[in-house]
Amino acid sequence: MPNAQCPMPNSSSVSLNSSSSIISSLSFRYKLTGEGSIRTRGIFVRLLTTVAALRCYLTKRCSENKLIAVTEDLRLDEITGWYQTAVGLVPTMGNLHQGHLSLIKRARQENSTVIVSIFVNPLQFAPNEDYQRYPRTLEQDQQLCEQAGVDAIFAPTPEEMAVPQKSIQESKVTQVIPPSAMITGLCGRSRQGHFQGVATIVTKLFNLVQPDRAYFGQKDGQQLAIIKRLVADLNLPVEIVGCPTVREASGLAFSSRNQYLTAMAKEQAAVLYRGLRRAEAAFIAGDRNSHKLIALLQQEVAIVNTVSVEYIELVEPTTLMSLEKVQEEGMLAIAARLGSTRLIDNIILRDRQPIIAIDGPAGAGKSTVARQVAANLNLVYLDTGAMYRAVTWLVLQKGIAIDDECAIAQLTNECKIELTPNQDLQSSVRVWIDGTDVTQAIRTIEVTSQVSAIAAQSAVRQALVKQQQNWGKKGGLVAEGRDIGTHVFPDAEVKIFLTASVGERARRRQEDFSKQGQPEVSLEQLERDIAERDWKDSTRKVSPLQKAADAIEVQTDGLNTSEVTAQIVNYYQQRLSQW
Repeated sequence: MPNAQCPMPNSSSVSLNSSSSIISSLSFRYKLTGEGSIRTRGIFVRLLTTVAALRCYLTKRCSENKLIAVTEDLRLDEITGWYQTAVGLVPTMGNLHQGHLSLIKRARQENSTVIVSIFVNPLQFAPNEDYQRYPRTLEQDQQLCEQAGVDAIFAPTPEEMAVPQKSIQESKVTQVIPPSAMITGLCGRSRQGHFQGVATIVTKLFNLVQPDRAYFGQKDGQQLAIIKRLVADLNLPVEIVGCPTVREASGLAFSSRNQYLTAMAKEQAAVLYRGLRRAEAAFIAGDRNSHKLIALLQQEVAIVNTVSVEYIELVEPTTLMSLEKVQEEGMLAIAARLGSTRLIDNIILRDRQPIIAIDGPAGAGKSTVARQVAANLNLVYLDTGAMYRAVTWLVLQKGIAIDDECAIAQLTNECKIELTPNQDLQSSVRVWIDGTDVTQAIRTIEVTSQVSAIAAQSAVRQALVKQQQNWGKKGGLVAEGRDIGTHVFPDAEVKIFLTASVGERARRRQEDFSKQGQPEVSLEQLERDIAERDWKDSTRKVSPLQKAADAIEVQTDGLNTSEVTAQIVNYYQQRLSQW
């Protein structure tokens, strides 16, 4: 979502006479965090309590990023991997725990500016719920945010958010009401008005912060599905990033309400996850029937007689519609009480073959390795890079300017891309766009030099990722690219980050051009091109190149393709034996 009113800074405020002077200036003003993001030196996390302060802060941050962007001759090797301009929002009600911190960590990895909102939302509490006693620990939350590298906390009062301290049913504010089918089941059955209150405040936060990405945990699976639907239905230009549930050692999902529990009650509450795992084991063994899976969960939870079950349901994770049988994927969800404390949990059940996601910088050999891995394991090779190259080729053929994002967005959503099997291992798929075979044409230097700029455009990515995810629903594929494991298939069973030094990648690229009969390019030029490509890929606002937190890194310098393939195949087989 574009930030409001971001004027270019006065160019006279910094000398641009040389790349060294600007780097020196930036080095003084910024430091790198452990995750490779920008953090203002010597300034603690900002606490903002008014809308006016929030807007001022965001405008200032946007101007600082523009200031960095005005220089085109920065030494790319000195800034690769940390210049980003995106804003990430982590909405919370405070009393932060490890689950929240995992969201913040993900946001810190992917954005220049990270905002954490702390707002105990009265609209999502019923009159008989725990609004007044909900834990409020702002000072402790500030310390945790500071340690996690948060840039600013937005902690308004209900009055500042223009909402009364009343339930949604009693309030007179304009409301955002999600589809009734999504808010009447699961938690909505006993918490009437809850999700209207959530949707209303989340929409207000999106309008105020205008983030590029917002982060929510899978533990609140119903909330996550509703917010994704809200964003889609209202065409809000924000990417919703769902993050895995974080658990205590016992398996109990982290929750702010866990502090209501005694140590004994926490041990008892862990039965929820044990029950979910028991049902998951049956699912993996081949049981797809809803009634049987629910019964297994019920049986396990019944062992602890202090746990009172409110509901157990198996639903489709996106629509929240009840399932009789899992066809592709289902969300098995439970809500229960220990005394007066209400707890929820869920687990996603997927009926698909494993997906192998291979990410890494340009020239690391991803395409060749991915093809060989797919061939070795008899999996489908999904050439996502070829899709972006095909769009780039079409843009060039149509004579559309690379920076004409509107025309490119229209072209991408109207064109038809097809990938068909090919017997040639060097090009194991044939690529067609609008009926034209472009398998060879998309590998030219002209396309290669422009594809990163095309792939960085959000409309292009949204259209192609949607198609890729549809192809991936059944699993059984190998996909490679820049953000496969982090964004396209974040739930991939095997994630690999394939890399090599710039010099090694330049040498390989030169050999490839020679074999293809392309004009000769010097190693020095190729190294510059690859360094620039790395910078573009790792700093773009739309899904920057990053190693997924659960990926293994494979450094390929000195290794041939067969050796790299063998490492990945062995790792895949080890993981497969653990499922």
